[in-house]
Amino acid sequence: MRIGLAFSCFFRLLFGKRLPAAAVEYLPEEVKPKQLPERVEKVVEKVVEVRVEEPKKSSTASQRDGALAFLALLQREGRLVDFLRESLDTYSDADIGAAARDVHRGCKKVLEQHLKIEPVMPGAEEDKVSVPKGFDPAEVRLIGEAKGEPPFRGTLRHHGWRVVDAKLPTLAEGVDRTVIAPAEVEV
Repeated sequence: MRIGLAFSCFFRLLFGKRLPAAAVEYLPEEVKPKQLPERVEKVVEKVVEVRVEEPKKSSTASQRDGALAFLALLQREGRLVDFLRESLDTYSDADIGAAARDVHRGCKKVLEQHLKIEPVMPGAEEDKVSVPKGFDPAEVRLIGEAKGEPPFRGTLRHHGWRVVDAKLPTLAEGVDRTVIAPAEVEV
C-alpha cells in the first residue's frame, strides 16, 4: 500500500493540503512532528494561501492543470483513481491481484510515455552504500539512528526516483481539468 500512500502524499502536497497521518511513520525521527499546537497549523495555512495568491498565479494554475491532466492519463489508461477509491475489504487477494495487474500495466504505460525516470541512488536494494557529506535530504532520507557526521554507511532500502524529463500533453484551453474522468452513460 506504499504506492497508494505515495500518490496520496504527492497530490496532497501539490494542492497545499496536509499529509495523511500514515505518512508520518516514513519520516526520519529528527523531523517527525511531536504534536503541533493549532496556532502553528494556522500559520502554515496562511503561508500556503500567500503562495497561491502570488503574481505567478498563471504558472501555479498551469502546474495544477498539468498535475490534473497527468492524473487523468493515469485514470484513462490504468483506472488508477477507480482502483484507489474502491474499498478492497470485500475482495479476495486473487481478485485484488488481478485488478492490480491491469492498473499496473496502464499506469506503467503512462509513466513510460510521459516521464523519463531514473534512480536517485544507483544500486540494488540491500546493497551497502555511502551517503556523502553535504547530501541533499530531499534526495536521501536516512532511516534509523544517524550518529556523528557524514559520510554515513548503510544499507540501501530503496533507491528513490527522480524525473529527468517530462513530456506532458499540451493542455487545450477551455477544458475543465478538474474532471479527470467523465461520467459514462450507456444509451
